[in-house]
Amino acid sequence: ACEDYRNPGFDPTRSRACNSVGRTRESRIMTTLTHGMTNDRYHELRRILEERREEMAGEVKDKIRLVRTEGGQTSTRRVADITENSEADIQDDIEFALIQMKAETLTKISAALARLEEGTYGYCFECGDEIAEQRLRALPFAARCKGCEEVCENERNHERVLESRSKAVSLFGTPSI
Repeated sequence: ACEDYRNPGFDPTRSRACNSVGRTRESRIMTTLTHGMTNDRYHELRRILEERREEMAGEVKDKIRLVRTEGGQTSTRRVADITENSEADIQDDIEFALIQMKAETLTKISAALARLEEGTYGYCFECGDEIAEQRLRALPFAARCKGCEEVCENERNHERVLESRSKAVSLFGTPSI
């Protein structure tokens, strides 16, 4: 099963995934820590991640402020009909989802900064191989290479399908075969 790096108890050094040469991820991480990266590259990555974190934190604060301001104004508005209330509720749900997504991105950026400090940034949590430079430029907080991320997404999607099927079975009884 795919370990989820977003799990607070996840420890990439505990995984025993092996590459084609048979080295464990732990030994590859130790190699990374000893070889490290250039000082310029380290500072560039840190700057990119910190700028992204500041930008995202500002957006989250602005959205929260906007939602609070709009929430306070609704009590002073005229009585709305059911349709207007429904539309307002949908808009509130969308705003909340956006805030939640940005907050999750903030968490990922903080985790990436921690990996940068540990010397494990840029290496996949699953296989230990380097994450492609293009992927890191697009998603500087990426914790998995593209291949491993696709595998984990497929596993999560499969689990969701199984979960929804089990809920359907519990609602309608045992399926007939």
